[in-house]
Amino acid sequence: MTVIRPHAKPALALACALSLAGCSGSEAATQEYPTWHDTGLNTVSRTVVAGGVVMATTMKPDGTLENVALDLASGKRLWSSPTTMAGRLPGMGVPPPAIVETGKGHAVAVTLDPFRKGRWNARLVGRDVRTGAPKWARPVHSTFGPQQCGPFVCVPEHTALSAARVVVLDPATGAPAWKIPGIAEVEWADATRAVFLRMARNPVLEAYDLRTGKPLWRQPIERALGAGVDLSGGWSFGATSEDLVGYVAPYTNPRTKKVSTFGLFSVRLSDGGVNWMRPSVVRVYPSGNPGYVPVVRPVDQRGQYGGFARLDAESGRVLGQIPASQVPASGWWLAFPSRMDKIGFLRHGKPGTAFDLATGKSLEDREPKGWSFCVTDPKPLPLKGQHPGFYSVASLCEFDLATGKRTANAGPPPGWFTGSQGGWRVWRDEKGGLHAVNDATVTSPGMYG
Repeated sequence: MTVIRPHAKPALALACALSLAGCSGSEAATQEYPTWHDTGLNTVSRTVVAGGVVMATTMKPDGTLENVALDLASGKRLWSSPTTMAGRLPGMGVPPPAIVETGKGHAVAVTLDPFRKGRWNARLVGRDVRTGAPKWARPVHSTFGPQQCGPFVCVPEHTALSAARVVVLDPATGAPAWKIPGIAEVEWADATRAVFLRMARNPVLEAYDLRTGKPLWRQPIERALGAGVDLSGGWSFGATSEDLVGYVAPYTNPRTKKVSTFGLFSVRLSDGGVNWMRPSVVRVYPSGNPGYVPVVRPVDQRGQYGGFARLDAESGRVLGQIPASQVPASGWWLAFPSRMDKIGFLRHGKPGTAFDLATGKSLEDREPKGWSFCVTDPKPLPLKGQHPGFYSVASLCEFDLATGKRTANAGPPPGWFTGSQGGWRVWRDEKGGLHAVNDATVTSPGMYG
């Protein structure tokens, strides 16, 4: 199984064929907003924020990995610790640690530390999020990494073995609360429930009560998109207020040459019922979280791509689109402005084109700007002791579509890319530095969740 995420190079190639782009902006922010940046890091994972702390996985010059914790308000480095990967698939990208708030202003960071003893290849360590002081440890054979799931931490364990399972742990003590067999990933959670994607031949969404482990509902993804779903092409999920919006990417079987079933769909968080479905559409990159601002491109049975459409995540309705006849022939990367109400076709170093997504009209005379990938041909990370094929998360840069060149003194990347937590937006620049601005943006998901 190969899981491809949008920050992996294979997804850039996919996006190129379907719709593309991505890189980072500068830390320049308007002076009325608190801002900080740390350019001494080489951040390779997405970031996680909780308990007034932001954490990420970084790569050191010798190719080893390290978890770094910074104070969210000031950007001050609090602590760091060596980390590793043990059994994670390259297409999933380098994971961040997990942070779980435990009440009364306290939070625990759960890291995956290097550890070799007998059958164990690493160990989970619960740490005080502000000091890094260890609280508990749990050896693991193989894992995709810890995830925060409501007031617990969820960990796929023994992922390389037939005894694979997901264990739900108390973050304060590391004690197991309950477990389920098989391999699964948390796609959504609140204080009482969690929804897992069960990674099986016939993938299923399953909801559980977090306190007891009682199953609440299950929904086979093929019931929403049709038979033939294969997670090898990648997937992504995001929540609206009441629903979970999922995307499964296409995958071409190298043996049969057949393309798997793919598309976008929505299920109710309350009971798993299907709200709407958009089969045979691909998610474009860069773009917002599927549950926030999904932009897609339809593909017909002959593999021919249509135009582009922005959907309403609540209803699946088309909010705006441009037909295939307006899409340039080749040599472009997608670029979007801060509001994603326009779509641009960036041609590096050459004049591009842009269209209003609501009306489909050309914007050639308005000198539009758009955010696109800074790097379109990323290099794999030279990680020490890991399987090849891992890439850093992508970063966005602002471009002038009239010239195809980067703009000078660009502000922070748009919220649809960075997301926001408690008013703070944190992002990685193209060199791995971390940047943050508190512009009081409403809490929302970003491109990477």
